[in-house]
Amino acid sequence: MRADNQPWKNEEVLEIGYLFERSHWHQGYAIEAARACKKYAFDVLKADKVCSIIRDTNIASQKVAVRNGMIRKDTWIKHYRGVDMPHFRYAAYR
Repeated sequence: MRADNQPWKNEEVLEIGYLFERSHWHQGYAIEAARACKKYAFDVLKADKVCSIIRDTNIASQKVAVRNGMIRKDTWIKHYRGVDMPHFRYAAYR
């Protein structure tokens, strides 16, 4: 888990990101860690907003974002190694 700045369109956003080995999926770790990162961002960093940038096909991570009190705000096409990949930005506000 991490909470750091990531590019989104023409700005930098504070993002909660997570990546777990497949053997640790579906055990509740992602939502527990995402909630802790959001709390840290608001309570310690005093952020007004925190985001999660999620690939459009990653339904499990989208569900984690929603369970973390985030709402889908917009879409952007990111380019990785010559491939267009749609992403959603979810956000939560203090």
